[in-house]
Amino acid sequence: MIAAQLQHFWQELAPYNCQLIPVSKTKPNELLMEAYKAGNKVFGENKVQELVAKHEALPKDIEWHFIGHLQRNKVKYIAPFVHLIHAVDSLRLLKVIDKEGRKHNRVINCLLQVHIAREESKFGLSAEELTELVATAPWQELAHVKVVGLMGMATFTENKELIRQEFKHLAGLKDKISKMDLPPAIELQELSMGMTNDYKIALEEGSTMVRIGTAIFGARTCMTNG
Repeated sequence: MIAAQLQHFWQELAPYNCQLIPVSKTKPNELLMEAYKAGNKVFGENKVQELVAKHEALPKDIEWHFIGHLQRNKVKYIAPFVHLIHAVDSLRLLKVIDKEGRKHNRVINCLLQVHIAREESKFGLSAEELTELVATAPWQELAHVKVVGLMGMATFTENKELIRQEFKHLAGLKDKISKMDLPPAIELQELSMGMTNDYKIALEEGSTMVRIGTAIFGARTCMTNG
């Protein structure tokens, strides 16, 4: 089942040169190993404690993406191994990631999260805050972070035109920022947008990473350890 779903998405995304990030939050290690044996070595998690436990228990060639809202005091737990942090929404968080990257002598790849949805509950920088951060942050001091793209979450709605407008807005911001005089720490290659309910629109609007959970692993289950 999982292997078939992975093959389906790999084939669907291939023409768009878009990477599949299977979202494995709340899923048991047995299901992740089923996906791993099917050829998948990339997983997205949104809870630090769960991500650390899975990293310790599962094969070490897995590429872990942290896709949730990251608290500054928890960066240290994932800094030694995380491949990409999808949701950096402040300079303060960026500085903490840089500090932890320095401790482990590694550069940590990040995406800047932009608030593109109508829902206030979602995190992210405004377009103005994004531009200001890129233009004014002390990038020469942030030697252990690399901003490789942008990430955004569309409004959870059946209104496909609204979703398309939001994704188009994010893609436009990526193009705008890419034309700025950027420091070496910023190379906007990635555009992480699109989940199970809206990934097809995201693909059409230029997504390079889609985060798919339910369509691969099934409905979310609860975990007692949060």
